Amino acid sequence: MYFCLLRYRLNLCYRGTAYNGWQRQINAIGVQQVIEEKIEILFQNKVALTGCGRTDTGVHAKHFVAHFDSEKPLPDNFVFRLNGLLPRDIAVFDSAQTADSFHARFDAKSREYKYYIHFKKNPFLEGISWFRYGVLDFGMMNRAADMLIGQKEFICFCKGEAPNNNYVCDVTFAQWEFDENGAVFTIRANRFLRNMVRAIVGSLIEVGNGKLSVTEFEGILQNGTRSDAGESVPAKGLVLEEVVY
Repeated sequence: MYFCLLRYRLNLCYRGTAYNGWQRQINAIGVQQVIEEKIEILFQNKVALTGCGRTDTGVHAKHFVAHFDSEKPLPDNFVFRLNGLLPRDIAVFDSAQTADSFHARFDAKSREYKYYIHFKKNPFLEGISWFRYGVLDFGMMNRAADMLIGQKEFICFCKGEAPNNNYVCDVTFAQWEFDENGAVFTIRANRFLRNMVRAIVGSLIEVGNGKLSVTEFEGILQNGTRSDAGESVPAKGLVLEEVVY
């Protein structure tokens, strides 16, 4: 007997503190696994989610897109019932049937990340922002960030090997905003490599505190390796803000 598979799209968000990233893990819990298990309760059959990307351990997402296939129609009140099963740090905004050709990862045109830093101790920001002491020169940091714009290899900011050995990303926006309370780094690109944003932020921090000059940052970007760039900043300040199709 032939069954027609239907494709469904999910728009969701999660606080990544308790999870080993998005992807299902063998010896750890990923966000993907948690959602799949709850969907399977409602559909009464196995499902496999495909996400718009793979966030690292401890990274958050305000807007994450995933899809899955099933022979069955969406159950009544699916989103309401699914949210009732999910833990409090994961929420689904909406779900609907989509085109069979839709792909959460490959159809995404751009992704936007933000990295949050606060300068004054605040327990309400713990876990969602990085508390950091010290003066930073954001003018110099934005000069260095301007050098990220364009289509280029980001091997120096990648942890491990990239899929298909492809280190090229097209960055369209990279900028710091700041005030007396904290700072936010926003970066937008067609794709990101593993650990890329956290490594970039760590390197820009070194520009801001004088450990790296803008010229040295440019040299690392053009010819450097991961060991030449700055240390990765903590995952808790990083948020996937938006995915555009």
